Amino acid sequence: MAVLRTFTDEQARLLVNLRQRYEVWLVAEQQQASLPYDLRRKTVSGHEYLYRIFDRSGNGQSLGRLTAERLAELEAYHTQKQALKSQIALLRSALAESAALYRALRLPLLSSDAGPILRECDRRNLLGSRLLVVGTNAIAAYMIEANGFIVLPDETEDFDLAWVAETPDETGRQVWDMLKAVDSTFTVNSERDFQARNAKAYEVELLVAPSRAATLGSKDQPKPVPLPEQEWLLHGRYVNQVVGCRDGSPARIVAPDPRWFALHKLWMANQNKRNPQKRPKDRQQGLALLDAIAQAMPHYPLDVRFEAELPEPLGTIFEDWRGSGPAPAPARW
Repeated sequence: MAVLRTFTDEQARLLVNLRQRYEVWLVAEQQQASLPYDLRRKTVSGHEYLYRIFDRSGNGQSLGRLTAERLAELEAYHTQKQALKSQIALLRSALAESAALYRALRLPLLSSDAGPILRECDRRNLLGSRLLVVGTNAIAAYMIEANGFIVLPDETEDFDLAWVAETPDETGRQVWDMLKAVDSTFTVNSERDFQARNAKAYEVELLVAPSRAATLGSKDQPKPVPLPEQEWLLHGRYVNQVVGCRDGSPARIVAPDPRWFALHKLWMANQNKRNPQKRPKDRQQGLALLDAIAQAMPHYPLDVRFEAELPEPLGTIFEDWRGSGPAPAPARW
């Protein structure tokens, strides 16, 4: 079994500080995002009006004549917007400092392309409630959850998200609007319409469990194919961690319960329909993650109660892993 290499005290402290700074920054970003794009005074036929502006082109809607009350609203808006802008600038500086230390301490890294997508998801309150990270990029979050390194190949140059919303999306296109806000060059792959690509050929794939397919907006894109095995990743307790990216920026990952994720990976490694080039990596990830859970994640118990929840295909895989012998204690290097 693989031996987990435990983070040093300095690495563990940095992770705590990074998360605290990220969460404060996120609150400020979400507050700024909740404000109107702009409020402006406009003169129409000799009368002044207050307009709410929606975009850079100046499209907007009148909020009525510019009364003393609306003038106070306009002043309060600009005061709040400027205060948030100044706060965010300071927080970004503090985050950049923590992220630089994160890289210097050689902690687990995400690709630079994944970071902007995750941060935009976070600004829009999509992580955990609407979307989960379900591909190889989730491994970085599992390492931080285990407080140690899991020796595995680098992340792939693509990004897998799962739609997990329990209630319908009334807006119609939350995923597509998010991707377009990150990079306007994203287009849907005409041959695989569950996948989007940008101009750099970075791929984002959307997955969904049959029980959640109906909650995706009818106009949303990409269009995922409901997969029964995605139901397994809805079980348990999600992992929620802030990680660093290769470009020196931080991002949050919300990923499935590591026990279900690991068993799902091992199940995929046994499927003939799975890309043969990906199956060895699936097996390696699944086994290494189960070992890490046994060694360093007692809050995700691999006990009789957990085993009783498993469907037959995963129960067999779990028994095979358990029969391979006890996991060694984490190494401190």
